[in-house]
Amino acid sequence: MVGIVDLTLRDAHQSLIATRLKTEDMIPILDKIDRAGFYAIEMWGGATFDVMIRFLKEDPWERLKLIRERVRKPKLMMLLRGQNLVGYRHYPDDLVEKFVEAAYRNGIDIFRVFDALNDVRNMEVSIKKAKSLGAIVQGTLVYTISPVHTIEHYLRVAEELVALDVDHIAIKDMSGILDPYTGYNLVKALKEHFKIQVDVHSHFTGGLAVATYVKVVEAGADFIDTAVSPLAFGTSHPSIQTMYYALPPEHRPSIDMKAVHEISEYLNNLLFTKYKDLLDIRVFMPDPNVLEHQVPGGMISNFITQLKQIGAEDKLNDVLAEVKRVREDLGWPPLVTPTSQIVGTQAVFNVLHGRYQVVTKETVNYVKGLYGRPPAPVKQEVVAAILKGDKPITARPADLLEPLYEKCKKEVMEKGYYGKEEDVLTYCLFPDVAVEFFKSRMRASTPRKDERDLWDDVLGY
Repeated sequence: MVGIVDLTLRDAHQSLIATRLKTEDMIPILDKIDRAGFYAIEMWGGATFDVMIRFLKEDPWERLKLIRERVRKPKLMMLLRGQNLVGYRHYPDDLVEKFVEAAYRNGIDIFRVFDALNDVRNMEVSIKKAKSLGAIVQGTLVYTISPVHTIEHYLRVAEELVALDVDHIAIKDMSGILDPYTGYNLVKALKEHFKIQVDVHSHFTGGLAVATYVKVVEAGADFIDTAVSPLAFGTSHPSIQTMYYALPPEHRPSIDMKAVHEISEYLNNLLFTKYKDLLDIRVFMPDPNVLEHQVPGGMISNFITQLKQIGAEDKLNDVLAEVKRVREDLGWPPLVTPTSQIVGTQAVFNVLHGRYQVVTKETVNYVKGLYGRPPAPVKQEVVAAILKGDKPITARPADLLEPLYEKCKKEVMEKGYYGKEEDVLTYCLFPDVAVEFFKSRMRASTPRKDERDLWDDVLGY
């Protein structure tokens, strides 16, 4: 019997409606999620943190605590970008440890830790900290296809993760390109070599994921990641409804399908009323082309938007082709945050201005080694063209960073925004956005003038 990790409250709406599902719209189904029989729900991390403070004007820490209060049976899971936490750059070790500690204290049971380059050095501090607190840790293999990403490659990365005493190995297929038989062979190899529980996470972008899930369960996968339809399929994930019936009885998960049906009905009504303006038919349709270019669906929609703004929509296919060339130049990085943004932006500039005639700061830092060790060496001619005689670093990138937490705490207190320790962490991660969020929070908590006047009269002031 396979366990189910439900992604409805995090990756599913991140994939289909730009992470815009509000906490207030989660509350009505939390009791149903609690009794549905999921092993865990991934409901925090990834892009949720940034989007909540930037666009929704919600406190991510409050969402976590609220869900923890109402959901007790399944474990709560977050997606943690290793040394990047929930941001887009490396943060110093003191901040990583403080963040993991606060996330655990507020309710996270399982930390799914990954690094965009599968550089385990960038995962070590967060893994060790989470383990020291008593949390469950999933050491994650970011899946991609390239000449260097063989099963042997993934086994070597997994061996480093197992040496850190992770509880599970997760296979993260963010582009939906893991085919059924490669999935079968990879899970089989992991189970045989390490005798460890394996969780497979895939998107339906390429249309393969249902078949892939059937085969990985057959190979011995302990967990698969699904979402409740209608927040399923397209660039999201297979639905639990479909997987329940796709699996043979001996592997079928122990799920309360009545609770799932109630969740589904609620989401149907919600999506086609309150969130209808966010629905785009393109993200709900599988795209077999991803099996060639490997570009995740969200990345393509960003390309379309960017190229449309500069009147270069006709260059989309050129950009998609250039993405593959840039990946090869840069040592075949997987296309996941933040490397997807680095490769994607550089590919656009290469098409518009000539190859590496305009180079982003992020590409320079990547080639310099500030994001970690690429899966394969960066081409020497690219290193020479971009670094212009400078040498890449060989150290763990975070070793070059100064401690940050106490500095942030002082600044937050001086600005008058300190309410709790979590506010310091929010500020450390996204300083400018956090300040705007704190301001909006203060405005929301300040009584309107007419309310103040009323209480002045009542109290005689």
